[in-house]
This record gives sequence, structure tokens and C-alpha cells, in this order.
Amino acid sequence: MLLAGVLLGLIRYIPQQTILTDGVTEGLGFIAKIGVILIMFSAGLETNLKTVKQTGVAAVLITLGGVILPYAFGFIVACGFNGGFQDWSHETLSSNLFYGTILTATSVSVTVATLKELGKLSSPIGTAIVSAAIIDDLIGVIILSFIIGISNGGQSDIWVVLLKTVLFFVIAIPLGLLVRWWFKKMEDKFPHNRRVPIFGYAVCFLYAYCAEKFFGVADITGAFLAGLLLAQQRETDYIDRKADIMTYMFFGPVFFANIGLTVSFEGISVSMILFGICFIVAGILGKFIGCCLCAKIAKFSWSDSLKAGIGMMARAEVALVCAQKGVENQLVDSAIMPFILILIVLTSFLTPILLKLIYKKDAKKEKLGTL
Repeated sequence: MLLAGVLLGLIRYIPQQTILTDGVTEGLGFIAKIGVILIMFSAGLETNLKTVKQTGVAAVLITLGGVILPYAFGFIVACGFNGGFQDWSHETLSSNLFYGTILTATSVSVTVATLKELGKLSSPIGTAIVSAAIIDDLIGVIILSFIIGISNGGQSDIWVVLLKTVLFFVIAIPLGLLVRWWFKKMEDKFPHNRRVPIFGYAVCFLYAYCAEKFFGVADITGAFLAGLLLAQQRETDYIDRKADIMTYMFFGPVFFANIGLTVSFEGISVSMILFGICFIVAGILGKFIGCCLCAKIAKFSWSDSLKAGIGMMARAEVALVCAQKGVENQLVDSAIMPFILILIVLTSFLTPILLKLIYKKDAKKEKLGTL
């Protein structure tokens, strides 16, 4: 989908083309916004908070390592190339902080698929990785909302943004519990009825709209929270299946293709290439070192700690969503997008390969031990 968007984006370089007009790109952008809201709603629906409870302290520690270190690495790299060490103005600081935010996101889908294949998903470290990735994305989305809120205001508005963010969750969560109770009643009355997912969409878009309109919180945060509040109910899988069909048949592909369309190669200078390479390295090392060390602090073996570091490296849609939000809010240069795509592809390939190698090494050691 991303590649299709990049290839379609080449149309704009055709002289006097009338395909990718301003009206067309604006329309695609609108559909893409619906796509990202549905993607985050689905991510919330698939989140299992019971898994988080099972691993507790270990998952929280791995999450902290997987958020703090990549964030710091991304911020430092951005400061080095974006004038942050000399220019501490509000605009530059907000931009550099947002570059750090992009690197906090983790996609556990590749890791989950690999662990499933190896039969290690329910192992202590497997459960910890999945739980840490869930908390990681939640923290990343909150940080994203906070940085966007600060960037849209002044430095004096930081406490106002923080208050509005906290207020959103204070109001949204109790209201969501009420909605959850109402859904349970509706499920009892209309089991497996199409009105259940329809009302699910209504809650998703209502939360997304209210989050951005009244609290200055990113719309995707509202959508993610709506999915989280409707998760783990009898009809959750039914809602998620319907959301998946709508998302991946139309709105999702447009979102990913639109990112490809907005990828610009015009602003790629030698400096931007160096920045992009350093940014990719910061993204990989930040997750690996942070999660590996924190897993060791949580008293996992060095082998399991390495698995945590490798398993948390993978990036996917949440990193893209964060980056796209940054471009939309003029916080990051659109020329960074190709490098984020490279980071996603690279980590998506490296994670399963390295995980399989380390598990194979462990299996050999166990075999030798039994002999």
C-alpha cells in the first residue's frame, strides 16, 4: 500500500498532469483521516489488558526502557541536525521533541506472529513483550497528543495542555465504562446483530471528534481509547472483524497510500540523508538497548533480555501515524518519511530473523545440557 502510494506520487512529476490536483489530494487526505481513526480503533479493540496485568512490573519496566531511550536518542539526533543545540526556540524544541516521539512507537504484530510460530507466545518473556508493546503504544499516543498540544500553543500553555489531557481521560474513561455497560445490555438483547458494530463506530468517531475538538488531544487517541473501552466483550471480535473489513477494504489502503503520496524526495539533501541514517540507527538501538537492559533489571536472563530488545524493535502503523501527524502539524520535515519507511521495513525483517536465531541457539544449548 505504501509502495503503491510512492509510485502514484511520481505522477506529480509529469508535466501539466491533471490527475493529482489540489482537490484530489485534499479528498484523499480526508479519507485517509477516517482510515487512521479506524486503524487506531481496531488497535484498541485488539488490546488485551488482562495480558498487561499478568506481567505487571516486568512489562512496565520494559516499556519505560522502550520509550525513554528511543525518545532521548531521537531528540538528540534531531537536535544535532535541526539546530536544537543552538536554537532553543519554542518551534525548534517542539519539532525535535516530536522526532523523539516517532521513535517511541512499537509494532508487536511481527513479533507476535514469530513467537506464535515458535510456540513461545505464552512464555514469560513472550507475554512481557506483548504487554510492554501494548503499554508502549498507549504512552506513545499520549505523548504525541501532548507535544501537538504544546506546539499549537505557547510555552505558557504547557500546564493548560497537560490539564486538558488529564481532563480528557478523567471524563472519557468513566463515560466509557457507562458505554461499555450499555454495549453489554445491547449484546444481550441483539446478539451478533449488525447494529452492535454500527454503534461501535459511532462511539469511535464521537471519542475521536471530542478528543480533538474540546480537549486538544489527538483524534487518534480518542479512537484508540474507544477501542480499548469496548475491548474484551462478548461481541468485541465481531466489532473488530467488521472494522477490519471496512478499514482494509478501503479506508486503510487509502491512508497508507496517502502517506506514500506525501513522501517527498525534493527536500532530501546530503544533510537529510545523514539525518535519516542516524535517525534509523537511533530508532533501532534505542529500542534494543532500552528494552534489553530493563528486561535484565526485571530479572530475566540475558537470553530473554535480548529477546525483549529484539522483539520490541519492530515498527509499523503507529510510527507512520505519529510521523504523518507531525507532517500535518508542520512539526517534522516530510523528507524524513522515506527514512521512516526504511526503518519499518528494516525492523520488520530483522526482528523475526534475529528472534528465530536466538531461540535456535537456546534450543541447541538445552539439547547439549540434556546430553
